[in-house]
Amino acid sequence: MGIRSRADVRRGVHSRIRKKVSGTAERPRLAVYRSTSHIYAQVVDDVAGKTLISASTVEKDFRGNPGGNVKAAESIGKAIAERALSAGIAEVVYDRGGFLYHGRVKALIDATREAGLNKGQGTPAKADKKAEAKADDSKKPAKKAAKKKPAAKKPAAKKKAAEKKEALADEKAEPKKKAPAKKDAGDAKEAKSEKKEKVEEAADQKSADDSNE
Repeated sequence: MGIRSRADVRRGVHSRIRKKVSGTAERPRLAVYRSTSHIYAQVVDDVAGKTLISASTVEKDFRGNPGGNVKAAESIGKAIAERALSAGIAEVVYDRGGFLYHGRVKALIDATREAGLNKGQGTPAKADKKAEAKADDSKKPAKKAAKKKPAAKKPAAKKKAAEKKEALADEKAEPKKKAPAKKDAGDAKEAKSEKKEKVEEAADQKSADDSNE
């Protein structure tokens, strides 16, 4: 299979578009074509096989100005829209000729809408986005009412910690018992001396018993 040029690709795209897009007397087709230096637009009734209105940058009114820029495309879009409205045509079917909806082609089509053609209709991109959004909304299931979660029970460890804390608080609240008073130093000395005397008496008694024997 040979390599296809950009022109061949565009013609293939356009042939597929033309299978779906067709102009009638009530709603003719607005076809757009651009070259490197110029841009063309025509309103066509495909049923009768007639070109009803046309405008391009090769006309006398547009000569002297470059025809290969966005400004020229906007002027052609405005001109074709005014001519269509004066002929009683308010609705058209857009045929971008296999070109991307971008640059000069987009500028021409947007200018026709601003001039009054297809009032109340958004751009193709916006219309597609709206349709996709509606389709997504219809597919989404209805939201269920959120169930209230039951209150979480306190774990046993937290309960024990709370009880321990309460017990400590109770202990701090109780008055402390006073320690028993210490014996005076004099009483201690007296007891010690009494004990010494008893030891000495026992020793004397023993020595006395030994001498009697």
